[in-house]
Amino acid sequence: MHPRQHEILQCIRDHSARHGRSPTLAEIGSTLGVGRNTVHYHVQSMLAAGLLERESGWRGLRIPQDPAGPYAMPLAGRIAAGRPIEAIPGQDSIDFGALLLGPDRYALIVKGDSMIDAGIFDGDYVVMERRDSADDGDIVAALIDDDEATLKRLRRTSGGEVLLIPENVDMAPMHFTPERVRIQGVLVAQFRRYR
Repeated sequence: MHPRQHEILQCIRDHSARHGRSPTLAEIGSTLGVGRNTVHYHVQSMLAAGLLERESGWRGLRIPQDPAGPYAMPLAGRIAAGRPIEAIPGQDSIDFGALLLGPDRYALIVKGDSMIDAGIFDGDYVVMERRDSADDGDIVAALIDDDEATLKRLRRTSGGEVLLIPENVDMAPMHFTPERVRIQGVLVAQFRRYR
């Protein structure tokens, strides 16, 4: 398989995981930094070779022999964390590669207890999407004074101050002027190992 085709497959996986639908040819080209004609050529080759299937139009591209990706595990159904629900076995799988991997994603190990009320504990892994800006309320990796990094919830005040808010009732928000804080990523997933 041509290296560009590997990139197109990963682009389709990433876009589908983020947006719940396949990308258009133009979106693939924009993501990969190539023209629409190049994408069209490779997609046509991949369709002919059976590496892709088209369900409905160019947004209906899917990967037939890799319906859940290389890091998939069976999705066995739902389980109640409140009142019990009927156990119905599922037929699907969940692709952790599509959820966790991507060109702008990286992982961090959490140290400390400042985010415990958000369910993020010491030793957990968080997956961040590399960004230099974030919305109020996002949980971010923030670099303070180009020296120390922290995982906190972001808020901006009407006076222009940046608040990095811990999710721990015993800790107070950290107040900074905007030039002291650089956003390095936004939380997209977290996981914890028990064994």
